[in-house]
Amino acid sequence: MGVVLAEMRIQGLGVIEDALLELHAGFTVVTGETGAGKTMVVSGLHLLSGGRAEVSKVRTGMLKAFVEGRFELGGAEGATRIVTDAGAEVDEDGSVIALRAVSVDGRSRAHLGGRSVPVGVLADLSEQLIAVHGQNDQLRLLRPAEQRAVIDRFAGEAVTEPLEQYRAVRDEWLAVVAELTERSTRSREMAQQADLLRHGLAEIDAVAPEPGEDTELTEQIKRLAAVDELRSAASAAQAAVSGSPDGDPDAPGAVGLIGEASRHLTGSEDAVLRELGPRLDEASVLLSEVGAELGSYLETLDADPALLEKVLARQADLKRLTRKYAADVDGVLAWADDARRRMSTMDTSEEALAELAKRRDELAVTLAEHALTLSEARVEAAAELAEAITAEMSGLAMGQAEIEITVERRTVDESDAHAVKVGGRLVHAGPDGVDDVELLLRAHNGAPPLPVHKAASGGELSRVMLAIEVVLAHADTVQTLVFDEVDAGVGGRAAVEIGRRLARLARSHQVLVVTHLPQVAAFADQHLVVDKGTSGGVTRSGVRVLEQSERVVELARMLAGMESTETGRAHAEELLAVAEADKSAPDKPKARRGGKRKKAK
Repeated sequence: MGVVLAEMRIQGLGVIEDALLELHAGFTVVTGETGAGKTMVVSGLHLLSGGRAEVSKVRTGMLKAFVEGRFELGGAEGATRIVTDAGAEVDEDGSVIALRAVSVDGRSRAHLGGRSVPVGVLADLSEQLIAVHGQNDQLRLLRPAEQRAVIDRFAGEAVTEPLEQYRAVRDEWLAVVAELTERSTRSREMAQQADLLRHGLAEIDAVAPEPGEDTELTEQIKRLAAVDELRSAASAAQAAVSGSPDGDPDAPGAVGLIGEASRHLTGSEDAVLRELGPRLDEASVLLSEVGAELGSYLETLDADPALLEKVLARQADLKRLTRKYAADVDGVLAWADDARRRMSTMDTSEEALAELAKRRDELAVTLAEHALTLSEARVEAAAELAEAITAEMSGLAMGQAEIEITVERRTVDESDAHAVKVGGRLVHAGPDGVDDVELLLRAHNGAPPLPVHKAASGGELSRVMLAIEVVLAHADTVQTLVFDEVDAGVGGRAAVEIGRRLARLARSHQVLVVTHLPQVAAFADQHLVVDKGTSGGVTRSGVRVLEQSERVVELARMLAGMESTETGRAHAEELLAVAEADKSAPDKPKARRGGKRKKAK
């Protein structure tokens, strides 16, 4: 399994003074007596996920409440990018620690990977890692955008591919619409700007500067202005190397002196002196080459007042450009390139506007075609998804309930800036298409379909969310799923079915469930219990992992407070045996829905 919440520590939150939860990668259940503090586990997860800090939940007598969680990222790119963008680091084992602190004065602090971060960073990270579903946490399902996202996740490539094509055309369409609007409403201003740009380009083109020309001219001017000094220095150097130009024997130069030295060594009977001769010859050749180059240099130093005047005039032309358009000639050339690009978007003639309008209309037609394809894919997926969710709900004490999913286009008038005509009607072309999606719940036969949040109670809403998560398990990018009192208002066989579905979900996800039903708890891979005790008149709660024998006692208590009776223990052992057998049995083959479905040809 990939990303998991490996452990969580809670300090000073509600009745919990200090508790460490080591969580299983599969199905973990949290139980405990009423008032023991089970809900503080979910409250802690809310804080760790960047949720609102409530001062009332800070434990009485403590100044701060702390919630710390260690996430094993498993190489998840999105989560890892959020951590690194916040300046934090992922540990060598691929884990990162998140911390949230809430003080009694209402201040809240967040840390990630040992660094202080805005609370919003924890919220962004949690969106990649955790989904919490509780009776008061169904806002995600109630948002229209999320309901549309449910269909898109279920449909997989059948929707993602046309959605990508739609978005690409929409981006181009919006750019053309914006350009046409700007040219039409700012025609006078743009015409004035175009005149200024044309004037500047004409001035630059008249001078026709070359890249780096100003630097080259500066060096040339220095040389022309100092020609006498340069000639004197080069002449003296040449005389020192090659000797006096008039052949004065008293000033033979370095070449002559080395030649004299070489003659003294030539023919010497001493081997050491003879070996030095070739080296002197090499030095003589090198000095001769230097003398020749100095001579060539002197020939180029003829004074040319006309050339200097011409170069100075050219430099003055370039300086006029650099004073107006950029710091140097290269900058002037860059300004000219940008000006030509800007002028290409400033044509406000009737022909140019007509061409843009034509392109806009062509793109609108193409966009409508992609929008229609996208809508058809969603309608097809909505029918399959509704059927699958309804089938799941039949085993969750909602046997008469039925889910309907509507996919409708949002009709608008011509005043909508993002209106396109699809199927003969003007609709709003948003970034995710033209569809409004709504999940409707028919509570029983004969009942009208109503928005799911209006037709379902809190417990039913949690079960609807559970049914959706089971159906979408293969497409869900969030690895850790948390359910709080998802079994409210059910019992008996329905409770067993909830436990069975949660166990099935735990095969591909980390599942954490707060429950009061033993039928659900029996299916867990790990059982945590919140114990409440009193010391010195102060109530304290802690969390501990139950061994197998302890699970029997806890399940018996949950059944009816019968942990000390043989009947209660026998019933608890039977529940555990049934759950273990069910989890060990292979899955029944069934048609796979969604996710990898390809669009019908």
